[in-house]
Amino acid sequence: MDFDALSYPFPSKRTVVFAKNGMVAASQHLAAQSGLDILKVGGNAIDAAIAAAACLTVVEPTSNGIGGDAFAQVWIKGKLYGLNSSGPSPQSISLEAVRRQGFKEMPRYGFTPVTVPGVPAAWAELSARFGRLPLSEVLKPAISYAQAGYPVSPIVSKYWAIAFKNFSEFLKGKEFASWFTTFAPLGRAPYAGEIVQLLDHAATLQEIGDTKGESFYRGSLAEKIGEFSRSFGGYLQADDLAAYKAEWVQPIKVAYRGYEVWEIPPNGHGLVALMALNILNGLQLKGQNPIDAYHKQIEAIKIAFADGQKYIADPKNMTVKVSDLLSEGYGLERRKLIGDAAILPEAGRPDSGGTVYLATADKEGNMVSYIQSNYMGFGSGLVVPGTGISLHNRGKQFSLDPFHVNCLEAGKKPYHTIIPGFLTKDNKALGPFGVMGAFMQPQGHVQLLVNMIDYKLNPQAALDAPRWQWKEGKSIDLEPGFPMYMAEALLQKGHIVNLSLETGSFGRGQVIIRQENGTFAGGTEGRADSAIAAW
Repeated sequence: MDFDALSYPFPSKRTVVFAKNGMVAASQHLAAQSGLDILKVGGNAIDAAIAAAACLTVVEPTSNGIGGDAFAQVWIKGKLYGLNSSGPSPQSISLEAVRRQGFKEMPRYGFTPVTVPGVPAAWAELSARFGRLPLSEVLKPAISYAQAGYPVSPIVSKYWAIAFKNFSEFLKGKEFASWFTTFAPLGRAPYAGEIVQLLDHAATLQEIGDTKGESFYRGSLAEKIGEFSRSFGGYLQADDLAAYKAEWVQPIKVAYRGYEVWEIPPNGHGLVALMALNILNGLQLKGQNPIDAYHKQIEAIKIAFADGQKYIADPKNMTVKVSDLLSEGYGLERRKLIGDAAILPEAGRPDSGGTVYLATADKEGNMVSYIQSNYMGFGSGLVVPGTGISLHNRGKQFSLDPFHVNCLEAGKKPYHTIIPGFLTKDNKALGPFGVMGAFMQPQGHVQLLVNMIDYKLNPQAALDAPRWQWKEGKSIDLEPGFPMYMAEALLQKGHIVNLSLETGSFGRGQVIIRQENGTFAGGTEGRADSAIAAW
């Protein structure tokens, strides 16, 4: 039957999903099902998260890969843990070296923006500390899809085609040849429903599982990555990989209308979401004119980003304390800036990103909020030959301004955009939430939480609500479905309003909320190939 898998002329509606024994919400249905399969054979929520994450590197390579970074929040046995598995810049890189290459800002493609990947370390750390099954067992679903092949889902096919077009135009060097042989062996991007096999990817996942991630950092995979970089004059070396270890961190929080909202501390910008919520804490949203409520959220985000992009960096380089930025006094001070008209904040221009977010829960009440990314789509455009490892371009986020707190230097972690969220109330877990999408992520977190907490929307309705996105200055984008009368009213308040024809840049989220009776309520993203696998 001939049809267009990307054409949906009529609106459809998803309903909130309930489950008793376990739930996996992910941006691709095969990945969600893989996580559930692991739950059903005795794994816990941590095992399920790793399984789904590994599967996403196979079935949604347009947004993430083995060569990316990851962050997680894990609720287990009544306590919340944070994992920062983002990597630093190579020891051989320097501001001067990059400038000698002729760059005035960090490039998007090639070896220069490649930092140490943290994804395999995240899987290994999560598995070793909290997993119930061996890592090799947990990776089996992903390996199976990579070996036997899988049908490409519609939204993935769309972004695969966009990436192929861009890479064909911009990636001309021999170092990029492996991307084309790996992800476009037919000389084009795969169509929706077409079967794709990633045999090198499968072998790499098997080796990561068998060695508990060691091969990637101190074994044969590390040697291949180092040799590939060295052969093309890249900065990343095997020694950088060998020195890397994921970091367990204490999540940070703010109280918001009786709830506790948790994020991973810098170098990520979950802090921006918390600062915005801290500002909104003193402002009424529910019961107010909805236009004023949108206006206040937009202004709070702009103010929070102005601070975030000035102060957030590798923690060892930050000049202000997180606690100071999240204090009630500072929130009050920044709140005073919000009036009836749009203001002009001091902040850089956000870029678009490629990331996957997933959430898991098991019948014991363990829950995981997990996110991993290659940053911009497929990342740097580099695939380590014979491995399927697509290297990310997270270093693109470094500044080349020597006076900026996020300035490039050796061994430094860049400002990071991927943020997994978690919600609690009275020291009891409610559940994981997240919205991927580079600089959209804090904005998505705020909108999602306002929808659920202020407006009492269920997780699915909270995700379905039309979103806005601040880009720069007074400019905001409104996605399709945003009420026109509200758009016109925001224009009257001084916002520069742009009506978007697509939803891709407005983030893709997942939510799982644990009910008082122990069941789970889940919402999944209608803007992606998302699904909830429930048990």
